[in-house]
Amino acid sequence: MVRVSKKTDKDDLLVRLGAEVRAKRTVIGLSQEAFADAAGIERSHMGKIERGERNVSFLNIVRIANALGTSPSKLMQDAGL
Repeated sequence: MVRVSKKTDKDDLLVRLGAEVRAKRTVIGLSQEAFADAAGIERSHMGKIERGERNVSFLNIVRIANALGTSPSKLMQDAGL
């Protein structure tokens, strides 16, 4: 089985999710560091998520959505996923 990464994400799903996370984070006025802290995710890992370089686990999607004040399903929908 091939692991999903930026190189194998032909539909740019990870990039689209990361861009949506970054856009929502910017709207609420949090730095990447403050947002990562609020979500309980290490800052460098959050940067890789926002750049679409990491396949995000379900638990991290839930943490990110909670920190954004939204639901995981709404986050995915807004990202066009």
